[in-house]
Amino acid sequence: MAVSVVNPLSVKRFVQMKLSKVKTDKSDAKAIAEYAKVNAVPLYDGKGEDQAESLQLLALMDIYLKQRTQVKNKLHGEKVLGIPSRAVHSSLLRSLKSLDRELEALQSRLLGLVKKTQQRQLTNLKSIPGLGDKTVALLIVLTEGFTKFGNAGQLCNYVKPNKIKKPVNQ
Repeated sequence: MAVSVVNPLSVKRFVQMKLSKVKTDKSDAKAIAEYAKVNAVPLYDGKGEDQAESLQLLALMDIYLKQRTQVKNKLHGEKVLGIPSRAVHSSLLRSLKSLDRELEALQSRLLGLVKKTQQRQLTNLKSIPGLGDKTVALLIVLTEGFTKFGNAGQLCNYVKPNKIKKPVNQ
């Protein structure tokens, strides 16, 4: 069975142009089928195993990074108290070391997957000053090897640069 993934808004506008007032599952199915006949819709090929694993690795790394920050903040908080418990301090240090080891192992696995599937892009991106292994791997995985976007504007919209706070002129 062939499957396509299409922006639902474009299908909605197509149906609205037909001036159809009937809204049933059967009429929706017919409208979607007509949309697919009239428009060239790309077939969805899904994510490969390596891409899916890479995304899972990134998600887990994000969780571990947040936990690592929490542990570091707790360590700092215990030091500020003035009389830190040795048991608490030791436990937090062990947790921090464990998280560091896990993050290193996950990063290594992610880099291995990216090298296996996108070696050329990895090499090209690493030639840009300021881009290291982590940033390059993240870019390649999140953009699916830069195949997800047709141009730089689409990539910028995906990254949502409007979330970056700009300094206010005083």
